[in-house]
Amino acid sequence: MDIRKVKKLIELLEQSNVAEIEIHEGEESVRISRHGAAQPLFMPQALPMASPTPVAAAATTAPEPAPGGELLDGLTGEIVRSPMVGTFYRAPAPGSAPFVEEGQKVKAGDTLCIIEAMKILNQIECESAGTVRRILVENGQPVEYNQPLFAIE
Repeated sequence: MDIRKVKKLIELLEQSNVAEIEIHEGEESVRISRHGAAQPLFMPQALPMASPTPVAAAATTAPEPAPGGELLDGLTGEIVRSPMVGTFYRAPAPGSAPFVEEGQKVKAGDTLCIIEAMKILNQIECESAGTVRRILVENGQPVEYNQPLFAIE
């Protein structure tokens, strides 16, 4: 399915009161939903998927050694961690403004980033209100499960 069609569907969803839309074209399927952070923006139905890990559980997991652990020295507050292996994106599209910047105030439910895994774009949302103190990953970089992404105070 053409990415332009998906973007148009997202725009239509944002302009309406519809909470979720699913479109089928042949063997391809796209589901766009306003619900929680663990919901993918779109998901091809032909691919078998493991059950998703809830973002809330990943964000509150007890600290354990993870890539980028040395970046956490001296940071306090909530550490938002990656709920999956994938590619980290700060913006919804190349050339677009990032979802958040360091020093920006955020509230629960705000989108922090997107992690692309198996051609599926997964929005990662903030679990609690605060201020983004550090962004711990560069745009376009691969991330591991439980890797620290953001420090929010």
